[in-house]
Amino acid sequence: MTDVSSFNPTRDDFAAMLDSSMGGGNDFAEGTVIQGKIVGIEKDFAIVDVGLKTEGRILLKEFGVDENGKAIVGIGATVEVFLERVENALGEAVISREKAKREEAWTRLEAVFERNEPVVGSIVGRVKGGFTVDLGGASAFLPGSQVDIRPVRDVGPLMNKEQPFAILKMDRPRGNIVVSRRAILEEARAEQRTELVSQLQEGEIREGVVKNITDYGAFVDLGGIDGLLHVTDMSWKRVSHPSQVLAVGDTVKVQIVKINPDTQRISLGMKQLQSDPWDGVEAKYPVGSRFTGRITNITDYGAFVELEAGVEGLVHVSEMSWTKKNVHPGKIVSTSQEVDVIVLDVDPSKRRVSLGLKQAMPNPWEAFIEAHPIGSTVEGEVKNATEFGLFVGLDNDIDGMVHLSDLDWNVSGEEAMAKFKKGDMVKAKVLDVDVEKERISLGVKQLAGDPMAGDTYRKGQTVTVTVTEITSGGIEVKFGEDDAAMTAFIRKSDLSRDRQEQRPERFAVGDRVDAQIANIDKAARRVSLSIKSLEMAEEKEAIEQFGSSDSGASLGDILGAALREKAQKD
Repeated sequence: MTDVSSFNPTRDDFAAMLDSSMGGGNDFAEGTVIQGKIVGIEKDFAIVDVGLKTEGRILLKEFGVDENGKAIVGIGATVEVFLERVENALGEAVISREKAKREEAWTRLEAVFERNEPVVGSIVGRVKGGFTVDLGGASAFLPGSQVDIRPVRDVGPLMNKEQPFAILKMDRPRGNIVVSRRAILEEARAEQRTELVSQLQEGEIREGVVKNITDYGAFVDLGGIDGLLHVTDMSWKRVSHPSQVLAVGDTVKVQIVKINPDTQRISLGMKQLQSDPWDGVEAKYPVGSRFTGRITNITDYGAFVELEAGVEGLVHVSEMSWTKKNVHPGKIVSTSQEVDVIVLDVDPSKRRVSLGLKQAMPNPWEAFIEAHPIGSTVEGEVKNATEFGLFVGLDNDIDGMVHLSDLDWNVSGEEAMAKFKKGDMVKAKVLDVDVEKERISLGVKQLAGDPMAGDTYRKGQTVTVTVTEITSGGIEVKFGEDDAAMTAFIRKSDLSRDRQEQRPERFAVGDRVDAQIANIDKAARRVSLSIKSLEMAEEKEAIEQFGSSDSGASLGDILGAALREKAQKD
């Protein structure tokens, strides 16, 4: 019996029939990849049935061509295509093989990216900031900095060549993929380096090729791995720059000094293959011995002298000159100059040798005392006048000092200093020479001798003095030899026995009078004079000689006779 309801289908029945006619369970959502079948070829197009009301058309070149330029697909072939639109204005399905391949590639690449695996691709073009890479249907960006470990000037040999790349970033909605060739090379290099490092041992000797030279050393290729040969390990002697010893391309024999397993850095050495010149240095350079060396370097604190290749000693600035103090070493010696030095100290543990330059030259203080023994007289120019004395220039650029107290016997140091000025020529006596402290003591007043020394003057002695100054309290006088004159002050009360004559104004500067030495204080260097005491002594002597207590002679008669006798003697 016929089902009457089949003649009146519902909306659901209609949808089911439409779905059945469209291929059943197929998902024909736009923007997805679906399967189709090539049902015909018209000129440059392949007609593809994807199960829709109408077929779609795809250029044959999207499927690829063989060596003869013919399409590699034919009628009946099943292919995957990308459904852009179910139907266009002409009623045809809009499909694309290229976009299908791209979607397929993205799916494959996302899986590879999740597994952190490399992908094979080819550099196919150049763009701003880098290159375009074909990853088998998907296009990726290769930044210029990610092409190689080192900058590449010519990328030509790498173009259109299949090679591995690491995916750094993927953004499917934006269609953005960033890849790196450098990451692959670094990983391979790290594996190779780890393997090579495991084959090396500290102390091993190998040959290598100098690849690069820097200010601090040279990089040597040991056969796939580089080691650093520091400038201090190139030679035992001083090397200012690695280019003095090596050039790029040189084949060198080196020793592996140290391997850092964490950083895989290798330190190399060349000088380690030679005998250490510091071995037995104490025996070769005993303290006090004299050697000739060459100035290799000059600093603010001294100069380095090469005694032999690899052994340098330091001449400190304080050991460079006997007389030049606080002078830069560069003003005393010059680089490459040959000099004689004396070994002052050797410390093998610290690899230090202390040298003296001035010790190899005559000591000017020793030479001075040989030529001018203590007590001799010297002459020199006043170089400087200070608050404590004069500095006098002597032989061999050395100075002697005259202390304030050694300028004059009778006047204060300040007064004596006023008599001298810079540039004056003075004579002095050598008082003392301290070679160790490099000091020479001179004296000016000692040339005349000390008037207070010995028995030249004694208490009660009569001296003739010359008046030098008149004051209200007395007179200033001097006496003795001109080159060793002594000064004294006669008080007003000592000017005369007679009170009426005790007037300073009755004397004039330049007057010569006799006086008696009343007291001598050698410690204080003071002599007391008195005219009054002399008059009283003369009176006493006259009485004893010309009169007696019972003679009846008057004092005037006695003094008159004494004065006449004195006049006759004079």
